[in-house]
Amino acid sequence: MFKTIVEAFKVKDIRKKILITLLLLFIYRIGCWIPCVGFSTSIVDTSGSSFGFFELMNMVSGGALSNCSILALGVSPYITASIVIQLLTVAIPALERAAKSGEDGRRKINLYTRIAALVLAIAQAIGIVVAYSGNLDQNLGGFPTWLIGAGVVITLVAGAMFTVWIGERITDLGIGNGTSLLIFVGILSSAMTALSQAVQLTISDINYIWYIVLFVVAVIAIFALIVFIDGGERRVNVQYAKQIKGRRMYGGQSNYIPIKVNATGVMPIIFANALLTFPQLIISIFWPDVTWYSDWLGTNSWLYIVLTALLILLFAFFYSKITFDPNDISKRIQQQGGFIPGIRAGKPTAEYLGKISGRITLFGAIFLAVIALVPSLAFKAIGGATTASILINAFSTTGLMIVVSVALELEKQLSAQMFMRNHKGFLN
Repeated sequence: MFKTIVEAFKVKDIRKKILITLLLLFIYRIGCWIPCVGFSTSIVDTSGSSFGFFELMNMVSGGALSNCSILALGVSPYITASIVIQLLTVAIPALERAAKSGEDGRRKINLYTRIAALVLAIAQAIGIVVAYSGNLDQNLGGFPTWLIGAGVVITLVAGAMFTVWIGERITDLGIGNGTSLLIFVGILSSAMTALSQAVQLTISDINYIWYIVLFVVAVIAIFALIVFIDGGERRVNVQYAKQIKGRRMYGGQSNYIPIKVNATGVMPIIFANALLTFPQLIISIFWPDVTWYSDWLGTNSWLYIVLTALLILLFAFFYSKITFDPNDISKRIQQQGGFIPGIRAGKPTAEYLGKISGRITLFGAIFLAVIALVPSLAFKAIGGATTASILINAFSTTGLMIVVSVALELEKQLSAQMFMRNHKGFLN
């Protein structure tokens, strides 16, 4: 990957895109440190052994939430809105038609996603202000508390939409997917902050160094495993029959259908975490004294581990059904005069593809469940040591998967642009 980046900097157009991307990411990181007027800092304690809704938002935003910055919400509302619209596209025929109607349809879907992101940003901003109303500056210019809270909500919502705008500009003018890169930078920033805190603790007590060593070894091992699984796929051979039209013969070629082991990515983990942590968010806002949910379904409880594993398996199969339709693929193969060797065309082909997809999805779902539950199992193993909890909370395995996925996708896009540049004369 580093070789690809070095080679990309030698090309003027690609170098310009990379510099624009870095500039926009730098502006975003500056915004993550500009404090929101009227709100006190350090509202989120990320040094504890829990990893709930606010801690996840804080990790993705690179500590912007704990800094109470104007970009505290980050891209969280937009991500949630994208997931909701994507699910509704399958359930609502009008949205499904819009998604399949070309560029105009995609513009409509993007507009609906922005509107949903705005609504969710308002809801999340109000939730944060209500949950942490005690952190409002009561003496700010003599204004009433409700007016200060309204100003904070407006600031947070404006910051969230500005973040969405930065992500879109990176996608249009820079390299890679803007939203993914913002998350990528946020997670890396949280990880570096956590490492610096752990080093400070190690200086005061040298015994903590073993936690850092084990953490680094675990991160390297998880990185290698994620990269290995991300590239794994089952290739189903497809043979196309020979067709003679006039004096030319068409077809007779062999191809394959790639079915990835982890085609769903981190989406099942995000769905499962959102479903389990959202009730905790509601309870913390309206019933702050209620603790039974965090006691029974906290990230360290066995019930949380079991439910998370089951939900990841459920959402993995659900998302696989959305992204991979055996019946549709079978029809397209048959229409193009193709067939899978040893399998009859039509319904038998769809059943065969569905059977393979189900088995691979099961393996990928088990992998995701194991990856997602590593932090909780680690906390139980280490007993919640301060240094280890800081490291695990700031650089969870969910974050690792996002970082690896974004890095691999960025490398692929750079390689593709370099390939087009090097073969321009041949293509023309």
